[in-house]
Amino acid sequence: MRSSLLALLICALAGSAPCDQADAAAKIKIGVLKFGTVSWVIDTIQHNGLDKAEGIELDVVPLASTLATTVGLQGGSVDIIATDWLWVSRERSGGADFTFAPFSTALGSIMVPADSPIKTLADLKGKKLGVAGGPLDKSWLLMVAYALRTANLDLRSETTQEYGAPPLLAERAKQGAIDAVLNFWPYAARLETQGFKQLIGVEDVVLELGAKGEVAMVGYVFSDSWAKENLAGVEGFLRAAAKADELLATSNAEWDRLRPLMQAEDQATFEALRRRYREGIPERSTAENEADAKVLYQFLREYGGEKLVGAATELAPGTFWKGTKN
Repeated sequence: MRSSLLALLICALAGSAPCDQADAAAKIKIGVLKFGTVSWVIDTIQHNGLDKAEGIELDVVPLASTLATTVGLQGGSVDIIATDWLWVSRERSGGADFTFAPFSTALGSIMVPADSPIKTLADLKGKKLGVAGGPLDKSWLLMVAYALRTANLDLRSETTQEYGAPPLLAERAKQGAIDAVLNFWPYAARLETQGFKQLIGVEDVVLELGAKGEVAMVGYVFSDSWAKENLAGVEGFLRAAAKADELLATSNAEWDRLRPLMQAEDQATFEALRRRYREGIPERSTAENEADAKVLYQFLREYGGEKLVGAATELAPGTFWKGTKN
């Protein structure tokens, strides 16, 4: 009671805004792709009041592309985006102070038609392979490393690659214009419902390359300096996101509510997206994810070179957010 009276007295003496503004929610601008999976989490947070419970207010800024999200973060028009730790490490090596908190371990897969003669990676030799994301895509380079290690197959020279946007390559695969496609997980899930089967998932690849478990490649990214000035807000957001994931892991009713946002064409697609999202909810510690990221970084550096990682020879210190220890 005495502390409350003292707070009222201080506000009155200062002649400032009403005291209830002193307890106003911390406002966080988060840049999201309109139909990206992060939007599912943010919607879950807001609908269930998880932001208010943590004393934060989310200002959702819809953006048109992954490039727009990183530009928005660099320019300060948003506070948090979702991207990968490789981008964070490269930016840190160049002097920026961005940092990463895990969001999802879900990765892409090589998908082939159910009746395809392609049964193993070795069968891809001489075939036309669609690759989402371009020649420097992380999943592609990790797959290259894996094929060389396990099948003595250089996918770069022994297949014909067709690069393109994920939805375009999914359509090309359905039309039979390409023999197989390495696509991001939401599109791989959709292909699964169209009679395609998984040849190999990137989750399996990272284990063969030395990771000790599933690695969160995509996470929430923000700047160290901003986080230190808004520590309660950042920690509140990360707790709210974790609570949203708990809800999405256990409540089918919550997914039914989200269904319009997911743009699932049919029940099978809806269920595949729900299953794959749940499988990608991180369960390992930040330290475990960081240790595996350091291992995978070396493969990405070897096969992507400076075009991908810059001049750095290892994952930049501070890439993974450790709270005030950063």
